Amino acid sequence: MLEGKAVIGETDMLETLQHDALDLAAKALDVFDVTDATEIARFIKKEFDRMYGPGWQCIVGTDFGSFVTHCYGCFIHFCIGSLAILLFKGSTGIESDSEDQFDPAFKTIA
Repeated sequence: MLEGKAVIGETDMLETLQHDALDLAAKALDVFDVTDATEIARFIKKEFDRMYGPGWQCIVGTDFGSFVTHCYGCFIHFCIGSLAILLFKGSTGIESDSEDQFDPAFKTIA
């Protein structure tokens, strides 16, 4: 794993999800080389899909910009050393009348 502690830049996740994201990033960095950003992102994304349902997206790198639409409570951007990780559950930005579209913990705010 990269030396140093994770520094959270922005998030709207519950603390338990934040801890899961940081733990998974640490595990990914133990398994994959820091230069293998795609495999790190794939690992984190697949684990979040398994734990919290499909639709998660993960971007990993040392230099990237982003502008994303995400479900409320499903966004975190953090850094470990020089490696930045963006994890979010995608959203179309369109409100839906269907209540069972999302897990109750991840409902969008109307």
